[in-house]
Amino acid sequence: MTFRLLLAAALAVIPGPVMARSQAGDAPGGAEFKAYGCAACHGTTGAGGGWQGPRLAPAPLPYAAFLAQLREPASKMPRYSEKVLPEETVRLIYGYLQSIGPGKRAADIGMLNH
Repeated sequence: MTFRLLLAAALAVIPGPVMARSQAGDAPGGAEFKAYGCAACHGTTGAGGGWQGPRLAPAPLPYAAFLAQLREPASKMPRYSEKVLPEETVRLIYGYLQSIGPGKRAADIGMLNH
């Protein structure tokens, strides 16, 4: 029973569309999100809960604020210069984060409501 609850809780925080895409292959920008180490701190779907990064998806910061955070981070995050992370790649990563929909609410998961 405990395993079922843990599994249901884990599925609740993983957005459905991302799960479908990851089974079919990487969504555009998803490979870059992983390759540049974003997933290590922000989780594979940008939901946070990684090593120490906050939630990035769904609904990431406006693009200008997202880019500014990458170039001149206001926290412990490493700085990503244009040379290290070109803006074209930043746009792919941002598009990936925008494509992630919200996960199911716990109230909408039948197994959690018994």
